[in-house]
Amino acid sequence: MSVKFVLNETSYFGKGAREELAGELQKRGVKKVFLVSDKALVEAGVTKKVEEVLNKAGVAYDLYDEIKPNPTIRNVTDGVDACKKSKADLIVAVGGGSSIDTAKGISIVMTNPDRADIKSLNGLSNTVNKGMPIIALPTTAGTAAEVTINYVITDEDAEIKMVCVDPNDIPVVAIVDSDLMASMPKSLAAATGMDALTHAVEGYITKAHNEMSDMFHMKAIKMIFKYLPSAVNDKDPEAIEMMGMAQYIAGMGFSNVGLGIVHSMAHQLGAVYDTPHGIANAMLLPTVMRFNGEDSATAQRFREILVNIGRPDAEHLNDQDVINTFVWMISELSKTVGITTTIKDYGAKEEDFEMLAEKAMNDPCKPGNPREVTKEDFINLYRQSM
Repeated sequence: MSVKFVLNETSYFGKGAREELAGELQKRGVKKVFLVSDKALVEAGVTKKVEEVLNKAGVAYDLYDEIKPNPTIRNVTDGVDACKKSKADLIVAVGGGSSIDTAKGISIVMTNPDRADIKSLNGLSNTVNKGMPIIALPTTAGTAAEVTINYVITDEDAEIKMVCVDPNDIPVVAIVDSDLMASMPKSLAAATGMDALTHAVEGYITKAHNEMSDMFHMKAIKMIFKYLPSAVNDKDPEAIEMMGMAQYIAGMGFSNVGLGIVHSMAHQLGAVYDTPHGIANAMLLPTVMRFNGEDSATAQRFREILVNIGRPDAEHLNDQDVINTFVWMISELSKTVGITTTIKDYGAKEEDFEMLAEKAMNDPCKPGNPREVTKEDFINLYRQSM
């Protein structure tokens, strides 16, 4: 059986890496850029760091920053209209998952106009044409949107998050510059870091995992446990740079093998209550991992992780102690970086659980979960996460 792996063409890493943008644009003969970011980054002066590179290189650009934290269909369709008016050659996306995901949606519709309704892009896509070229510069260390074939857009009418999976949307260049991540507030750094951990852990235990993806996910898990606390609490420059690398490494893995029901559940919290995605994952991860660990093969995967993150004694623990230890270590990491909330704090209500569970049953991430899950299981997991 063959294993397919899709990665982007070129990536740059390190402090100041954004300067490489000028050469990439020159090499590609780009005359005008459609710059996609969000208002918070514009106001914080983060987007300006990239604009300075464009100005110095003499490349014209139009800025589109009408993007919500959980980007919507409207954000994409308005972006497509603005991109058409811009007559740009290439999209430069600056931001976290929200900006880069919106850029991906715009990119796909620009070259596949028959998919302009956006809703048709939900799930595994069959678009014909590669999207308009994107160069992505992430400002958060979490989503890895700069290297994945996925993007998530909220359908506000249906109150669901559409998980669009399409190799035609992958950015041609990723520029992971820790300078752009250094200004993240502590709460955002913590949330996006736990998002990256969720990607790595779910990717490591998902049904489709393989030797190649295991390599990426294990490395990411080790780096996140090592560097996330100091990146968040001390703003340590090396730790911030390593977290940028870790989340990218996790992205190379999960983009090719999928995720699991932490994401199935988190997507619904984001769609219904507008819960920030990283926070949703952090709140759900311990509960769902305890559930998944009841599968003996998954408990063995947890054992492998523990041995690699400083618990060699896990080799000799029984499965239940392995599960308890792993869940405890995840919970302690969350607390260390200041995440102590529950889904109740973000508006979740008992009477909504059946509705949330029904939506989670239809989420594209569900099939990858290592343990089969029913609607009643989802209801119980939401209840336990309160």
